[in-house]
Amino acid sequence: MIDWKKQLEIVKRGTVSIYSEEELIQKLKENRPLRIKLGVDPTAPDIHLGHTVVLKKLRLFQDLGHTAILIIGDFTALIGDPSGKEKTRPQLTLDEIEKNVQTYLAQIGKILNSKTLEIRRNSEWLGKLGMRDILKLTSQVTVAQFIERDDFSIRFGKKMPIGLHEFLYPIMQGYDSVAIKSDVELGGTDQTFNLLVGRDLQRAENITPQVTMTHPLLVGLDGTNKMSKSLGNYIGVNDPPNDMFGKTMSIPDKLMKDYYTLLTDIDSAEIETILKGHPRDAKIRLGKEIVTRYYSQKDADEAEQRFVQMYSHKEIPENIPVRFIDVEKLPLFKIVTFCNKACSSNQARSLIEAGAVQVNSEVKKDPLAEITITDGMILKVGKKNPYYRIKSSNVPIDVPPWTEDPNEKNQKQA
Repeated sequence: MIDWKKQLEIVKRGTVSIYSEEELIQKLKENRPLRIKLGVDPTAPDIHLGHTVVLKKLRLFQDLGHTAILIIGDFTALIGDPSGKEKTRPQLTLDEIEKNVQTYLAQIGKILNSKTLEIRRNSEWLGKLGMRDILKLTSQVTVAQFIERDDFSIRFGKKMPIGLHEFLYPIMQGYDSVAIKSDVELGGTDQTFNLLVGRDLQRAENITPQVTMTHPLLVGLDGTNKMSKSLGNYIGVNDPPNDMFGKTMSIPDKLMKDYYTLLTDIDSAEIETILKGHPRDAKIRLGKEIVTRYYSQKDADEAEQRFVQMYSHKEIPENIPVRFIDVEKLPLFKIVTFCNKACSSNQARSLIEAGAVQVNSEVKKDPLAEITITDGMILKVGKKNPYYRIKSSNVPIDVPPWTEDPNEKNQKQA
């Protein structure tokens, strides 16, 4: 293993807090493979680049010779992590969780070294706990500790319901650390409370407490909110290369340094040099770095070429109508009718079958093809005023799933 000072320098990159750094140094000085824990709850079928921030850190520890332990929270997913939530999460069925587990494992393999990765499901130990065990665990924490949490205190102050089962979540996550005897646990800044509970429970079991390392929550493409699939401001690990590159080009300039630091391996000095250049060139470099990581250099080059053809050569006008769509997937013919409101379903089908409809410059000929709605997607329909830019948006359920761009509406009224 390399010198502990160099290891510390490597793993500290992009870290918000370490509790405590002195303890981490002592563990690194032992010159042994540390047990590095990261837990993920399979509450959705896909992961996005926001998830990869801590996954990349786990891979760093792997590459340094430490033991990476990925906890699949198939039991804790039955509760749902309340961290940062304003209301109780809907509970999933075992079948839903298992389907999500399979897609998680396939996508995580793009980041972690599966040959040395230790994968554990927390149902192995949590599913075996009896009431006596649960009583013992709950005696290690106080109600005051939970009420002082920002998310619970806000909900409590607003008189919003808090399920008693939600109080069990940090205890269950903390017990994972007891079960695997972790030396270090990774998580986002929203996980701080849960990670520290793990230290308390380990101490109660006479286990040397784990070091906790928290990392930033990646802001999404809207430049405001945490990257989230429900908000439509995400770049998915399984997004096609062209979508991945195109979304990267839409990142607000103010987020570039965070994206370079958290999502690439480029050193800080080079990042500063890149960011001193033109923002467009910096985004192209970032887009190619991301596509290459999850696909290949060839895919990255092709994605760049397609983007340049579409935008730099002015194939697509700058001021085109924008449509906001509130669903994850739609048949292509419905997208066409939503964007071009003068087009009937039959007309949309005919245009698609004739090869007159493109999605991100790709001709689509199946009217029933399920198209994933991605932020910034370009739809081309026919030859007269053909282009529409599609953006994700949360709109009330009782209105149609598309709305006009407010600027376009104002222009029409004028």
